[in-house]
Amino acid sequence: MRLLKVATCNLNQWAMDFECNMKNIKASIVQAKAAGAVIRLGPELEVTGYGCEDHFLELDTVTHAWECLKELLLGDWTNGILCSIGMPVIKGAERYNCQVFCMNKRIIMIRPKMCLANDGNYRELRWFTAWKQRGELEEFHLPIEVSEALSQETVPFGYGYIQFIDTAVAAEVCEELFSPVPPHAELALNGVEVFMNASGSHHQLRKLDIRLNAFMGATHARGGVYMYSNQQGCDGGRLYYDGCACIVVNGDVVAQGSQFSLKDVEVITSQVDLDAVASLRGSISSFQEQASCKVKVSSVYVPCKLTQSFNLKMTLSSPKKIMYHSPQEEIAFGPACWLWDYLRRTGASGFLLPLSGGADSSSVAAIVGCMCQLVVKEIANGDEQVKTDARRIGNYVNGEFPTDSKEFAKRIFYTVFMGSENSSEATKMRAKKLADEIGAWHLDVCIDGVVSAVLTLFQTVTGMRPRYKVDGGSNVENLGLQNIQARMRMVLAFMLASLLPWVHSKPGFYLVLGSSNVDEGLRGYLTKYDCSSADINPIGSISKQDLRLFLRWAATNLGYQSLADIEAAPPTAELEPIRSDYSQLDEVDMGMTYEELSVYGRMRKIFRCGPVSMFKNLCYKWGTKLSPAEVAEKVKYFFKYYSINRHKMTVLTPSYHAESYSPEDNRFDLRQFLYNSKWPYQFKKIDEIVDGLNGDSVAFQGEESSSGKEVGVVAANSGDPSAGL
Repeated sequence: MRLLKVATCNLNQWAMDFECNMKNIKASIVQAKAAGAVIRLGPELEVTGYGCEDHFLELDTVTHAWECLKELLLGDWTNGILCSIGMPVIKGAERYNCQVFCMNKRIIMIRPKMCLANDGNYRELRWFTAWKQRGELEEFHLPIEVSEALSQETVPFGYGYIQFIDTAVAAEVCEELFSPVPPHAELALNGVEVFMNASGSHHQLRKLDIRLNAFMGATHARGGVYMYSNQQGCDGGRLYYDGCACIVVNGDVVAQGSQFSLKDVEVITSQVDLDAVASLRGSISSFQEQASCKVKVSSVYVPCKLTQSFNLKMTLSSPKKIMYHSPQEEIAFGPACWLWDYLRRTGASGFLLPLSGGADSSSVAAIVGCMCQLVVKEIANGDEQVKTDARRIGNYVNGEFPTDSKEFAKRIFYTVFMGSENSSEATKMRAKKLADEIGAWHLDVCIDGVVSAVLTLFQTVTGMRPRYKVDGGSNVENLGLQNIQARMRMVLAFMLASLLPWVHSKPGFYLVLGSSNVDEGLRGYLTKYDCSSADINPIGSISKQDLRLFLRWAATNLGYQSLADIEAAPPTAELEPIRSDYSQLDEVDMGMTYEELSVYGRMRKIFRCGPVSMFKNLCYKWGTKLSPAEVAEKVKYFFKYYSINRHKMTVLTPSYHAESYSPEDNRFDLRQFLYNSKWPYQFKKIDEIVDGLNGDSVAFQGEESSSGKEVGVVAANSGDPSAGL
C-alpha cells in the first residue's frame, strides 16, 4: 500500500481583502497539517479572491498577491506539505490565472490556467490570457523582492506535473475539467495519480450533481484521486460560491464538505491508497494501450516521498453517500448565507423589508429568518467568528450573544406593511403573523396620506386628478396611480431603514431588501424605482414556481406555518381598488402565467431563441392545445412587453444569482435596452409562417397532450428547471 493523506477546503474569501484571505489560507494549512495531510489544495485565486474583476488589471493586485505568497513562504506554513495556492501572475506582457505549487519554503512550479471561463457570469478573458503552450515548461523569473527573500531566482512555468519519488501530482483548474479535451485524461496516461482542481464555482439551483458527476467521471474509467476546492460565500458580488469541496477516488466520493455554511474555513481530509489507483489502471486494457503511445507531458522532479506504507493505525477513507440539498433547501440556505456575508461585511446593523403578505416578500422574510436560525445554530456549535459578528451586528453587551433566533431577528430585522385603501385585511394579517413567527420588529403603516398629498400636488399643478380604471379612468391614469403607491413605498422604505435605528437608539443603518422574482424581471412586471429597488435582493433570480415550492417547504421545515396560507393565496399587487366584480391578479395583469414566463425565459436565454425560432418550437410544445396562430400571438405578446420593459433591467437591484435564465443586465444577460418593440421583421416572418400553414397543426396523432411526445430538445427542455446547467 501507498497511503496518502490529502486535504482540500472551502474558504470564504473576500475580493481585495488580502488580510482576510491570508487569515483563511493560513488557518486551512494549519488544520490540514494538524490532520496529518501532506497535500493541501485551496480555491482558485484564493489570495486575491475570485471576484476582483477589473481590479485584476491593476498591478497593485498582482504585487500584493506576491507579497502575501512571500509571507507564507518565509514562515513555516509550507514545511512538510505541498500547497497549491491560487493567485494572478504576470509573465512577460501577459497576465495568467495560476496555481502556485509550494513546499518547504520553495516554489516548485507555477501552473497557468489553460481554459478560461468566459460565459454566463464569467469574464476571465477580460483579465487573463489562456496558456496555450503545451510543450516544455518555461523558466519564470520571480519578482526581485520574492527572489531575494527566498534565495530562489527562477521556477518552472507552464503545463506539466510534479513527479515525486512515489507518485505524481498535477493541477486541473476549474473550467479545464469541463472543456472538450480535459487535461486529466492526458495527465493520467502520463502517470499522474492525484489531480488538484482549484475552483471558483458559484451556486445555481440544481447544479451540484453536474459538478460532482464530472469529478467522478474523471476518475471512474481511468483511476485517480481527484481533489476539489472551492470558495464558499459572497466575496463581494451577486454570486454565492457554494463550496462542496470533495475528494474522489476511482469514481467514488470519499469526502464531501458542506455546500452552504457560515464558516470562514472548512477543511476536509482523506486517507487514500494510491495502489488502488494503480491496480484499476492496470486492469483496463485500453488504458494500458493508450498509455504506451501517449504524448509526453513535461514534469518537475521533487526528490521527496509523500506516501507511507501499510499501517493499521492509519484508517482508510471509504465511499460516502453524496449529500444533495433539495431545490427548496437550496433557496433557504444559499441566499441566507449570502445575506449573512453581505450584512457582516457592509457594517450594517440589520435588514428592512417591505412585507406585503404576498409570496415574494414573504419568501425573503423566511430566508432572513433562516439566516437567523443558522447564526444561532453555528454559535451553539462553537464558531467564534460568527459569534463575534452576531454580537456586533445585534449590539449585544456584557458578554451576551444570540441564543434564540426570534430574539436575534427582533434586533436585526424590521418588516413594514405599507398598506393603502387598496390593501386587503387578509394580506395585512398574513404579514403580521409571519413577522411574529420570525421574530421581526413589525410596523403597520398606511400610505394613503402620502399618496393623497402627491395627488393633490399634481392636481394643483395640472388642474386634473387621475382615476382608477374601475372608476372610469384610462389605462394611463390607472397605471400612474399604481406607480405612485409603489414609488412612495420605496421612498418610505429607505427613510425607515436609515432612521429607525436612530429612533430605537441603535447604531448604524439597515439594508433595504428587495423582493421581485426572476419572472417579473423578465416580463418587466414591476415599477421602476418601487420596492423592487433596494440594496440587495435574495430572490431576484428565482422563479415564481420555485418560490411557491419553497414556501410550502418552509412552512414546515422552518416553522413559519403562515407561509402555507400565503402560498395558497392568488398573487396580487393590490394597487387597484377591490370591487365586487373586480380583483387585481398578477397573471391577468401580465397577460401570461408564471409557468409560461419560465418557458419563455428558458427559450430566450438558455436555448438562444429569437421570436421566430421560439414560435416554431412552441408550436411543437403547445401544438395540441393551441393553434399556430394562437402560439404566434403569445410569442409576439411576450416579446413586445419584454422589449418595452427591458430598460428596467439596467437599474435592477443586485440579486443573488440562482437561475440560468435570469435577465440580469449587469453581466449575465447582456442585451440592449432600447428595442423596436414592434419587431417588424421578425413578427412579419411569424405571420408568413402561420399563413403558410393553412391551419395545419403539429402531428400528434390521436393524442390530447404533447407531454412525452417527440417535440425536439428545445421544446421538451424549456419546461425543465434543470435546463441550462
